[in-house]
This record gives sequence, C-alpha cells and structure tokens, in this order.
Amino acid sequence: MKNLPPLLRAAPLALLAVLAACNSKTETATADGAAEANTATAAPPIELPPPLIASRTFRCKDNSLLYIDFYGGEKTADLRAVKDGTVTKLVAEEAGKPLTGGGYSVSGTGKEVTITQPGKPSQSCKA
Repeated sequence: MKNLPPLLRAAPLALLAVLAACNSKTETATADGAAEANTATAAPPIELPPPLIASRTFRCKDNSLLYIDFYGGEKTADLRAVKDGTVTKLVAEEAGKPLTGGGYSVSGTGKEVTITQPGKPSQSCKA
C-alpha cells in the first residue's frame, strides 16, 4: 500500500462516498423515536393566485387619475389613487358584480368603468 500513488489510495473512500449518496430516501424522526418517510403526496395542493389580466390608467370626469390592475376571474383588482401609492384591494362577491374595498366601488372591467370614491360622487372613467 505504501508504493501506491495517493490517488489510488483514496479510491476506496471515494467509492464508499458515492455509494452512500445512492440512498435518496429521506426520513424524519418523530417525538417517539420512530422514523417516517417524507412523501410529496402528503402536502395539500397549492392554489395559485389569479393572473394579471389588465393594468390600466383611468381618467375620470373630475380629471383625476386612477390606476387599476384587474386579475383573472373578474373578482379581484388592485386600485391606486397615486401611481406608486398605496394599493387598495377590491373584491367582488361573484364575477360581474361591483368590485369594492376601502370605500371604493368599481363597476366594469373594460376600458370604461364607473367608480365611487370615498367623499366623491359616482363618476365614469375611461382608460
């Protein structure tokens, strides 16, 4: 063994390391000392958020601007009164109903909507 090059002396250790990595089954110890195998099927399915459908800037009758992001399913939207301002989450009970939240109410999801804002009368706004 003394006459073997260092690379050949390390080969048996490398082989053991490779074989030890072959066991890909993971185990979790529980409080009572038993081991359980982790399975991906134990996790509940993940529900993804709705996709962004449209992001529009609206000019209203009083010459103000509102920024609204509409999401899939026509049940949620994000409204900002200032371009990079605080987001107000708008939610509808069902698709086609007005989106409401934070004192705002938005009817319609197209390029023309009717908006009621806190402290202001209802007005139409166009994208």
